[in-house]
Amino acid sequence: MGQVAAIGERVRVAGLSLAGVKVLVAEEPEAVRRAWRSLSGDVTLVIVTPAAAEMLGRTALESTRPLTAVMPA
Repeated sequence: MGQVAAIGERVRVAGLSLAGVKVLVAEEPEAVRRAWRSLSGDVTLVIVTPAAAEMLGRTALESTRPLTAVMPA
C-alpha cells in the first residue's frame, strides 16, 4: 500500500499526521507547487486543501497518479 500525503495550510493539515499522513505545510503558491513536485513515487493519495488545490491548478488535480482529493471547504 502506498503512502498518503497532505498539502496545504498548517491549520488544515497538521492533525492528519496523527493518522500517519505525510504532512507538507505549504501556504504560498510556490511552496504548494514545490511540495507537489517533492512527492515521492510511493505516494498514492494526496489530500489538498481548497486553497492548495486552487494554487496547483486543474492539471495536477486531474492526475490519476497520485490520486488527489480536495478537502471540503
